Amino acid sequence: MSDYKLEAELRELTGKANTRRLRHAGKLPGIIYGGDKPDLPITLDYNETAKIMMRDEHFYTSMIEISVKGKRGKESVILKDTQWDAIYDTPRHLDFYRVVGSDVITVHVPVALLHADTCPGVKEGGHIEMIRHELEVECRADAIPDHIEIDCSALQIDTTVHIDDVKLPKGVSVPHDVNFTIFNIASPKGAVVEEAAAEVVTEAAHGAEKKAD
Repeated sequence: MSDYKLEAELRELTGKANTRRLRHAGKLPGIIYGGDKPDLPITLDYNETAKIMMRDEHFYTSMIEISVKGKRGKESVILKDTQWDAIYDTPRHLDFYRVVGSDVITVHVPVALLHADTCPGVKEGGHIEMIRHELEVECRADAIPDHIEIDCSALQIDTTVHIDDVKLPKGVSVPHDVNFTIFNIASPKGAVVEEAAAEVVTEAAHGAEKKAD
């Protein structure tokens, strides 16, 4: 079952000049591919599609049903890639990949930290350093999680969270050979400076003692 339904038209002409003309006409170029079927160049209504993309992050990790005018049947897809305008940060072209609900697919899902602002490490002055804002996961196409939650409520300063520390949703996996870092709670910068200064003083004291001996 698809969470989003879009209407599209077949795009007979391709190339930069034609896609530029379509954008000026309020259309958003795209393509549907995969599933042992021919590629299907399409256009979508720009305002309608961009509005969904800007307001709802769930769109990027959901099954989408596209009805193509002049073509029988509907296409069940996921959004595989988006080309963005480098200046205006608006969508320029969408790549959709055909799927069925039982397909096991690989997608990127954002990481969501729970209780990050109230965990002991942050309360004591530490700060969170994110290494990975999203994870590449494998799951069924009809069971893509909106995000991967990580509970920070008990985390202390100098804690490092690795992928093996994360409880993933049922049916979701993160293939990996290395137990990579997702984030850590770093010590306050001032504390690091003070610790380094204390080490210098200690070393100097030891040096003085040796000379005295």
